[in-house]
Amino acid sequence: MADIDVRILEEIGLTPGEIKTYMALLELGSSSTGPIAKKSRVSRSKLYIILDKLEKKGLVSYTNKNGVTYFQAAEPSKIKDYLQEKEDELENLKKNFEEMLPELEKFHEQAGKIQTASIYQGLKGLKTAHEHTYLKLKRGDSYCYIGIPAYQPEIQLRYWQKDHERRARAGITCRLMFNQDTEQKILENRNSYRGCEARYMPTDIKTPASFLIYKNNVMISVPIENPIAIEITSQEIADAFKAYFEEFWKRSVPFKSRTPAKLRE
Repeated sequence: MADIDVRILEEIGLTPGEIKTYMALLELGSSSTGPIAKKSRVSRSKLYIILDKLEKKGLVSYTNKNGVTYFQAAEPSKIKDYLQEKEDELENLKKNFEEMLPELEKFHEQAGKIQTASIYQGLKGLKTAHEHTYLKLKRGDSYCYIGIPAYQPEIQLRYWQKDHERRARAGITCRLMFNQDTEQKILENRNSYRGCEARYMPTDIKTPASFLIYKNNVMISVPIENPIAIEITSQEIADAFKAYFEEFWKRSVPFKSRTPAKLRE
């Protein structure tokens, strides 16, 4: 039987030791453990365990003759019965899983309500926190910023400009609200990127921090020379900030550029 490819037996759930033992029994016929161990090259210490497992699978039977136990392989067609049992078990498993699924989904929903907070420092930390938008958002999704301060260090301005190019390519849209003392050229630049609409806040309140809201995340960032970002993961808090943003957005007006800007891809 050296030419028989027994890999299919592994695929249906038999271990290498079980396969060697079963194949040896097919050749030997009724046999005691000595010849089986020699033929299969399975140690006697493991052979009894393997024979017991094969018996439970219906692939081996045994008889006693003069106090000696003889084992015999079941006909190969019995493997079909074993497969059928596995199929029945799988069907029962599917049924049980379907019954369990609603409970698992409840756990998943609860997980979305778990509140966590992380603090990031420095420009690299700010970038790391903002990068999470690309992990959670897909093409067609959007995020919004509220209370963007007028002043940002030049290196951070350049980062946001490059990031808007990436955001546009990713098909993510955004709405931004800047403090009223922000230079017009900043809003002109932001509105020049596809999928971005920037406006002034409808109030002259000046905040040193901006708030990014998307999915179940809120990122509070302070764009100083060594920026700080606090990322909060909480659906409840994100929903509250989103409602806050939408109220201000309704009261704001579309930005009118003094110099026409070409829409970028």
